[in-house]
Amino acid sequence: MERRLAAVLAADMAGYSRLMEIDEPGTLARLRTHRIELIDPAINKNQGKIIKTTGDGMLVEFQSVADAVKCAVEVQERMRRRNSDVPEDRRIEFRIGINLGDIIFDDNDIFGDGVNVAARIEGLAEIGGVAVTAAVYDQVSDRVDVAFEDLGEKTLKNISRPVQVYRVVLDAADSGGGRPSEAGLSGDSRSVVKPSIAVLPFANMSGDPEQEFFVDGLTEDILTELSRRHELFVISRNSSFVYKGQSVNIPEVAKSLGAQYLVEGSVRKAGNRIRITVQLIDTANDSHIWAEKYDRDLDDIFEIQDEVTSAIVATLPGRVEASQRDQLARKTPANMAAYECVLAAKVLHHRSNKSDNAEATELVDRALELDPDYAHAHAWRACILGQAWGYGWCEDIDATIVEVEAELAKALFLDDNDADTHRILAACAVLADDLTKMRYHQERALALNPNYDLVVVQQGELLNWLGNAEEAIEWIRKAMRLNPHHPERFWSHLGKAHFTGRQYAEAIEAFMHLSATDHTHHAFLAASYAWLGDATAAKAHADRTRELDPAFSIDTFLSTLHYHEAADLEHCREGLVKAGLGSS
Repeated sequence: MERRLAAVLAADMAGYSRLMEIDEPGTLARLRTHRIELIDPAINKNQGKIIKTTGDGMLVEFQSVADAVKCAVEVQERMRRRNSDVPEDRRIEFRIGINLGDIIFDDNDIFGDGVNVAARIEGLAEIGGVAVTAAVYDQVSDRVDVAFEDLGEKTLKNISRPVQVYRVVLDAADSGGGRPSEAGLSGDSRSVVKPSIAVLPFANMSGDPEQEFFVDGLTEDILTELSRRHELFVISRNSSFVYKGQSVNIPEVAKSLGAQYLVEGSVRKAGNRIRITVQLIDTANDSHIWAEKYDRDLDDIFEIQDEVTSAIVATLPGRVEASQRDQLARKTPANMAAYECVLAAKVLHHRSNKSDNAEATELVDRALELDPDYAHAHAWRACILGQAWGYGWCEDIDATIVEVEAELAKALFLDDNDADTHRILAACAVLADDLTKMRYHQERALALNPNYDLVVVQQGELLNWLGNAEEAIEWIRKAMRLNPHHPERFWSHLGKAHFTGRQYAEAIEAFMHLSATDHTHHAFLAASYAWLGDATAAKAHADRTRELDPAFSIDTFLSTLHYHEAADLEHCREGLVKAGLGSS
């Protein structure tokens, strides 16, 4: 048994029982992710030691009280950013209390008055907040860069004396709790105002009350999955379900909810068939910008729910972006908000050529001038620079790599729950031939947003480099089904996967879907025709390859590919040699 003075941090998850009742496996998985990616690293970074954990809380010891406060502030501020796009009723949030006092250590556990006080004041903290005792305040008030509010003396359960308690004042700008203010766009301040979208409760047109569970479940699933898309501001379920069973006036609902776009739909059951209709409405002019219907057999109601949800949430963000792009066509970059600059940069990036890449870089730089803390812009700047790096369009490769890594680090710090950030980290890991890091970030991106076409197509691309062409083709085809309006470059990924799978006719057919082909595509086409024994077509594409890239060499070309299997690399080399693009 040992007694010493130490800082004790007590943390407890708010609403744990309610969340476990709603979704036990999902709650545990998300809590585990927060522990692995944020909480435990923050504790380690600040020299803390986890003494005890419970299902919904933990006790942590720190030798320095300043380290304890810094850790608590970092956890709460980053959790707020992580929760910014999560529906309010699904958020994982913590209360934290910190005390400095005598602690008894015995058999890997801690006891004593110091621990009891920390646990009691944790209950006085706001959800997402931090409460500290006067002993902590006296030690750190002039040593840490946060403000404190005096809450006065409090009487705590089973503590004989009153305890002076202070609240740590966290930056309210990070709360992410409300609809972005349009006032923030006045003057020269054009920061991030994401397109806002509300999903109204789908109508049960079957006249069967037993179908209500399916209809409501479908609506809630669409809300939950849309909330994974960080480029959208999704109105919470509690707000949109007010309109369940009502005949709505679109302009009035839009004004009440602050929504630029509304999703509405219906479910009709007839015999063993079910029809689900859905439409996306631009509330500015009450126009339908997308509509679809899904007819299915009622073999497995939950499988249908998952399938239709996936299809809808994969399509909706792209249709919102398309609507936004139509509006952008009438704007110059100087008049664009940060979100709009990133949106325009994405369009240019997907064209995959040097001049558009340069213009995309200028636009995303403009976005970050307008809002330096826009995490999505930092992630996409890394993606655009990474494209220049991968294609050899940058003047200084080493400097570009450093820039890409810095942008991704910034994006992770601002929002490490963004699928795009992990998608780009996985792509950069491929360029660096770090397969372990690639797998981790790609799996993380898929877990964060399994219906995001750019993440899904990248899964296929990565599998292709790993030599699993058959599975790669399945994933790329899935991405195309998820987003029927996918970027053209998906065909390039598919063509390369068919080539790796020795399916040359299918590879040629995929590349032929491209409206513009560069020397890379012609090289693959030349090799494909050469393997098919069509020397005339192979020579034509080889000639076009050299025309587009007079300095073309097989070794340089192969160095831009990332085949993990030596056999796949040699297969490509042999095809290029057969086409007359060089010697072995």
